[in-house]
Amino acid sequence: MIGIDFILDILSNIFLIVGLFFVFLGMLGLIRLPDVYNRLHTTTKIGTLGAFGVMLSILLKVGFSAMGLKAVTIGLFLLLTAPVAAHMIARAAHRHGVDLCDESIIDEYCDSYDK
Repeated sequence: MIGIDFILDILSNIFLIVGLFFVFLGMLGLIRLPDVYNRLHTTTKIGTLGAFGVMLSILLKVGFSAMGLKAVTIGLFLLLTAPVAAHMIARAAHRHGVDLCDESIIDEYCDSYDK
């Protein structure tokens, strides 16, 4: 008979592997993508999802102890702040004249302010 501890260990390992995979994809996007806006997109979306997966894995591994609650708090903090920070960095880069890559088609910020 399979115990609940065994199932939680399996789920924890699955979330850890998925989280690390997304963190790896975020790093790969940081290296491979052409401009600052695409790099911000990949590191924010994929990196945050990966970090949250790792934090969820920690929660499943240690339970609702002090470390597990800290992991949940860090994960929620990342989910709430990383998209806002990336948006502000992209806006500041655009206002300072950082160009989009040649393959970009639409620039929705160009009409929102005077350069």
